[in-house]
Amino acid sequence: MDARVARFAPDSCARLVVKIGSSLLVARDGSVRRAWLAGVLDDLAARRAAGQQVVIVSSGAIALGAKRLGLAKGGRASLEDAQAAAATGQIILSGLYAELLAERGLTAAQMLVTLDDLEDRRRFLNAAATLDRLLSLGVVPVLNENDSVATAEIRFGDNDRLAARVAQAAGAGGVVLLSDVDGLYTANPQSDPDARLIDTVERHDAAIDAMADAKSGSGLGSGGMVAKLQAARIAAAAGAHLAIVSGKIDNPLARFAVTGRGTVFVAPAGEAGRKAWLAGRLTVRGALHIDAGAARALGQGKSLLAAGVTRTEGDFARGDPVDILGPDGRVLARGLAGYDAPDAARIAGVRNDAQAAILGYAPRAALVHRDHLVML
Repeated sequence: MDARVARFAPDSCARLVVKIGSSLLVARDGSVRRAWLAGVLDDLAARRAAGQQVVIVSSGAIALGAKRLGLAKGGRASLEDAQAAAATGQIILSGLYAELLAERGLTAAQMLVTLDDLEDRRRFLNAAATLDRLLSLGVVPVLNENDSVATAEIRFGDNDRLAARVAQAAGAGGVVLLSDVDGLYTANPQSDPDARLIDTVERHDAAIDAMADAKSGSGLGSGGMVAKLQAARIAAAAGAHLAIVSGKIDNPLARFAVTGRGTVFVAPAGEAGRKAWLAGRLTVRGALHIDAGAARALGQGKSLLAAGVTRTEGDFARGDPVDILGPDGRVLARGLAGYDAPDAARIAGVRNDAQAAILGYAPRAALVHRDHLVML
């Protein structure tokens, strides 16, 4: 086993999150690809026997519910159809996992989450505690987005990013995205015959993001390569490696362990606790634009002082998450604001010794303290 694949093996990855996409689980006619799923669960049962704790993030509820209800466009013709299909299909999906895992001597548990459940710090910690207890009991948690209540404003919209956030909550060392593509290519392989599969990404930069295609290959899923690259960034922030692997073959996890075919995003040493949660957030309340001097200071591990802020955006309160953008408009960091938006705007560009006269009270040490800030 080569070093790329070994990062996801039981002896080096105590907890693994595996995401299963709709296009793999559900055939175009709306039926479950039961034999294929049984093979995946055989792979997972082998990993459990080897001592690896496994979390499944599974799509498919909307597609299965749409089939049962006879809804057009796979249940995605309207938000109401999608919610009704999700409510109906989730019972089918959870029952399927409970049955097939039980046949392999494993107990399944269902967790349904929304974006807010993992964006709110307290609810994130509650989800993390639940996952930890289930895994310690030998249970295989099966998670999905709660599409029956989620709307466009409060949903992940794809299970790739959800899987990465779940990895943060579970403290997982690796994420495997089983997909209808076998990795990241230099261009779209469906339209460019010269496209080349990238097997390892050591540095996730703008050049890597430029290779993404936002479309889902099957039409059943809601993700695409853009979502997968975003998931890789979220996972990396928590120190979790991420692999994009084809699920269009039988026993895909076992095959990946043997062949290594896929794209592996290598994570650096992860930020702990609050900082990993901050880095993985998908929503922020505002933005702080900073000058070049402040950008250099952040790169040296210092706090963000108001003097380095050129302008503010948003209606945030003290303690809310905000993005910090450099002079070129690129997001450099994320942190918790030390002031409400009106006061932050009033002292932007002002040195600390002149802030009291503007605020009418003694200023804080920083606009965003380094203990509440993470570089991206």
